[in-house]
Amino acid sequence: MRVDLLTREYPPEVYGGAGVHVAELVRALRRDIDVSVRCFGAPRDEVGTVAYATPAEFAAANAALATMGVDLLMAQDAAGADLVHSHTWYANFAGFTAKRLHGIPHVVTAHSLEPLRPWKAEQLGGGYRVSSWVERTAFEDADAVVAVSNGMRRDILRAYPDVDPERVSVVYNGIDLADWRPNDDPDLVRSLGVDPDRPSIVFVGRITRQKGLPYLLRAASSLPPEVQLVLCAGAPDTPEIMAEVSGLVEQLGTTRDGVVWIDRHLPRAELTALLSSATAFICPSVYEPLGIVNLEAMACGAAVVGTATGGIPEVVDDGVTGVLVPIDQADDGTGTPLDPDRYVADLAEAMNRVVSDPERAREMGAAGRIRAEEHFAWDAIANETRALYERVLAGR
Repeated sequence: MRVDLLTREYPPEVYGGAGVHVAELVRALRRDIDVSVRCFGAPRDEVGTVAYATPAEFAAANAALATMGVDLLMAQDAAGADLVHSHTWYANFAGFTAKRLHGIPHVVTAHSLEPLRPWKAEQLGGGYRVSSWVERTAFEDADAVVAVSNGMRRDILRAYPDVDPERVSVVYNGIDLADWRPNDDPDLVRSLGVDPDRPSIVFVGRITRQKGLPYLLRAASSLPPEVQLVLCAGAPDTPEIMAEVSGLVEQLGTTRDGVVWIDRHLPRAELTALLSSATAFICPSVYEPLGIVNLEAMACGAAVVGTATGGIPEVVDDGVTGVLVPIDQADDGTGTPLDPDRYVADLAEAMNRVVSDPERAREMGAAGRIRAEEHFAWDAIANETRALYERVLAGR
């Protein structure tokens, strides 16, 4: 079996959970089957991996059109594959086209959904309508759709009612338990500007509406003065969201110390050290299909405080591995809390509850590591994915 895996993100150009998922899935699948990776960006040295730059003719085009230009190149080169597997809308058009061009099945993995990220119109303008059309068309046409959580499966069927539910399977994101594990290195933590002897709450994520960072910054004003807030946050979606977050960080810094903002991508050794020293990890997302960052934190032994939305409740065992924060959300696709003040207050209460009992937080962190080992190991996820490929090919 030769599978061509189509993706925008692939190491070293990884900026989100989808890229992490793809990298780990490829590594696990290649133990048994022939996987060719076709990705965006600069040339890669890895055998079996081909990267595609934006065609010169699309250099000044809307980002959605430039994406489709790359997709056409990827689809052309998928000749000879038994099956194509695309990840995110950025590569869905490549899979859709390869299916027709070469007569091979197309599997889609949904890491997020365009209808549930309407703020992307701020980035793409009219291109958001194009990306939404690409995603809908690919999902409705795919031979199989993979949802990374049951919450995502429900979202797919609600957003795209013409998709046959029988074609939508749940295969979780996973975690490499060897790479992500407790890393007790207080000197490394200090080098990042964080005091390992003080309690800390750590956030890791892009600066985007989805991640809910402004709500966290408002809630953090009620944290005890000894608690540090560590923000590993970069890659803003728009100047507007960056300005909002910068203003809130500056405002918070006038009332307390211990606000540490790290705006670069951290190597794994630094990030695992931060997560291992944290009293808690915080995930204030208003939209999160699964939340691989929560798995990374759990694998490092950190208690997780996360919004009870999307796939997060399938990862965080409330009261056992962390605390879930209730939220009532608008059903217009934005995920906006219906009562933002209530959500901020509940977020603050949950964080305070965890940091006020360090021993309980350590117990939650240890339970989180066990949960990651038992339910989210990559070998099992690769086996489920390979079995799905076999079912799709057998049904042709």
